[in-house]
Amino acid sequence: MRRRAAVLCAAAAVLAGSVTGVPARAAAPAQLAWKKCGTGDYPTLQCASLEVPLDHADPDGRRITLALSRVPHTAKTSQGPLLVNPGGPGGSGLSLAGFVASALPKDVAARYDVVGFDPRGVGHSSPALDCAPGHFDPVRPDSVPATPALEQANLERARSFAADCSRRYADVLPYMDTVSAAQDMDTIRAALGAPRLSYLGYSYGTYLGAVYAKLHPERIRRLVLDSVVDPTGVWYDDNIGQERAFDDRHRALMAWIAKYDATYRLGKDPAKVEARWYAMRAALAKRPAGGRVGAAELEDTFIPGGYYDGYWPYLAEAFAAYVHDKDTGPLVEAYHDFAGVDGSGDNGYSVYTAVQCGDTAWPHDWARWRRDAWAVYAKSPFMAWNNAWYNAPCAFWPTGRTGHLDVANTRLPSSLLFQATDDAATPYAGGVAAHRLLAGSSLVVEQGGGNHGITLSGNACLDRYLAAYLADGTVPRGSGTADAVCARSPEPKPPAAKAASTSSRGSILHGLLGFRR
Repeated sequence: MRRRAAVLCAAAAVLAGSVTGVPARAAAPAQLAWKKCGTGDYPTLQCASLEVPLDHADPDGRRITLALSRVPHTAKTSQGPLLVNPGGPGGSGLSLAGFVASALPKDVAARYDVVGFDPRGVGHSSPALDCAPGHFDPVRPDSVPATPALEQANLERARSFAADCSRRYADVLPYMDTVSAAQDMDTIRAALGAPRLSYLGYSYGTYLGAVYAKLHPERIRRLVLDSVVDPTGVWYDDNIGQERAFDDRHRALMAWIAKYDATYRLGKDPAKVEARWYAMRAALAKRPAGGRVGAAELEDTFIPGGYYDGYWPYLAEAFAAYVHDKDTGPLVEAYHDFAGVDGSGDNGYSVYTAVQCGDTAWPHDWARWRRDAWAVYAKSPFMAWNNAWYNAPCAFWPTGRTGHLDVANTRLPSSLLFQATDDAATPYAGGVAAHRLLAGSSLVVEQGGGNHGITLSGNACLDRYLAAYLADGTVPRGSGTADAVCARSPEPKPPAAKAASTSSRGSILHGLLGFRR
């Protein structure tokens, strides 16, 4: 998960549950100059840029630029803009507009201007943050601080990253937050000339959407949240829950490998397969594969398997090649292919950290971080320390808040939430919590599903509910926690799944989503 904010504007004096309206005086709507920027995959895509206030409480002050994309509606009657966001924070949404427009049923997509955007600080928006170029270059210190020297090395990396961000972007960091990004969305809406907007957000994008809906409930037409962040745990508690859930998904991968022992020959007992994985990790800590994949990089490589099981055949193949043949080539290739999927690119991580550290209060007592990380590690070791270090700059961040936005909302039209029961990145409890807080919402559950970002990924049951809602506002209404339940999408099968997964809608979508959340 990770999303946060900094010194927030008077646009929403939103500490720990109180929200006020938008600034008393807003700048006049800008005019957008759309130009063709289509690609082979999305030939009808158009692009534009939009200036927005750095500080929405000061609309006449410094401006920054957002990069926008859209696929225009083709129906005679439009339902207005459908803004889409892939998560992160730090994920680029420009290509997502093309994907969503192509993946929705044609008659539904035709009714919307599907609009993507790079949020403030991201990608083609300006300024684009890059706090510490090469921060994730291999080989990093082992993430598990088994010695005081390892702990200090990782602490120094975290402190240094926070200091670099503060030095490079001192004037911007106070406004790198979810509330400011939500106010940017409203500026986009105004520039589009739309009285209301519809929204589809994945992962962190669900929190961004919930925040926008809290600030501007009267401007929501349709609201879809897929793989829902627990808005009550932002962000320290959410990350601890995520660490436990990723360990469960890693064990699910080990069980899948054991199921296909005839292919991978790593054992039929999942526990023994898992033991071989940790033995591989220990060996790589001493001798990194290809001089690039050490223990921390191995974790980076396998973490995306917790987001999307379509990666499992590739990861299993690399694992088996290393164990059986001491062949490091597939492992190095998997590192290059997957380690960036979790958003650890320099820009993505810089925005992720700026937003998550600034959005809310984080502990500044490292003893608490250490105690909590070791407690998680004792039962759920896979990502416990890797994720702790990923977020550790927040312990040293120069800006931050003392509370977080209460997104509870009784003023929304019907909204639609999607959640897989075994999602690691945004555990199931988050979807249930958001469903409770957003009055009138409907929750569609993928029972037994473990992927993250589940609509428009090939599950026809889920996609029918999405299409019906976007078409005319129809939502399911049930009597239990879930309003509707869909069967999980099937797991991949080796080795034919390798060719299939590279071209599936699920693989394409998960390449676009802004992980870590």
